[in-house]
Amino acid sequence: MDQRNQLSGDRETAYFLVFQDLPLLEFLFDPRLITLLAVVAIAGVARGMSGFGTGMIVAPAAAALYSPRWAIVILVVIDLLPMIPLTIPAFRIAKWREVLPIFAGLFLCFPVGLYILRNSDPVLLRWAISAVILACVIMLWSGWRYRGRRTNPLSLATGGIAGVLSGIAALPGPPVLVYWLASDYAAAIIRANLLVLFFLAEFASVGNLALAGMFEREPVVVALAATPVYFVALLVGWRLFGLATERTYRLVTYWLIVLAAALALPLWDSAFEALTQLLS
Repeated sequence: MDQRNQLSGDRETAYFLVFQDLPLLEFLFDPRLITLLAVVAIAGVARGMSGFGTGMIVAPAAAALYSPRWAIVILVVIDLLPMIPLTIPAFRIAKWREVLPIFAGLFLCFPVGLYILRNSDPVLLRWAISAVILACVIMLWSGWRYRGRRTNPLSLATGGIAGVLSGIAALPGPPVLVYWLASDYAAAIIRANLLVLFFLAEFASVGNLALAGMFEREPVVVALAATPVYFVALLVGWRLFGLATERTYRLVTYWLIVLAAALALPLWDSAFEALTQLLS
């Protein structure tokens, strides 16, 4: 009995440490959180199916609902542990000779993006994030293909651009997607490359965010609430990957990315505020 009471007391203490000054019911029924959970579920399905999409779907939405600083923390936290069981099988398929140089560039340039995030106007950053995402999708949708050699310096430069975007908004995807989806690689190889690269990038992000002191309680709590939803959605997307054609999974992901980027533009802020007040 004493042991059960002690365990109950430990749980209450843990709850107080996480949710102090944050009423649980108010937190769980916050319209912003409910909207974020829906976006995270969609992103999880897209990520599990295609190997990418989480950052480009969640980042603009989380930045609009909370802030760009919160968005990067939320993305890093939800994407770390759930991706482990899905990424390990990809280690055998990925083309490491391209993944590693890109990761090196990303690792070196991540702090540059983090500096921009901490010293720039949040609204301007949101416009920039959405613009980069939409430009990426337009390039991919147009059918453009890079036909040149894929050298280590080119991979390193691609990783450098990805690192800056990752530091700004946890968005390493756009330049890497243009680089790999524009290739003639099979969907399974592209997916494996993306899974492995983004998994390695998570550890670089965690270290840099920790050094910058950005793991504040509030965004971490929001991310922890979204993580179970994301994990279930990942498993759903993982199952769907084998059922869809390459064309189908790319088109579905493109449309989801375009929708998220368009809805997260600052010009919709007044509409989101009105909706939040209505739901409250």
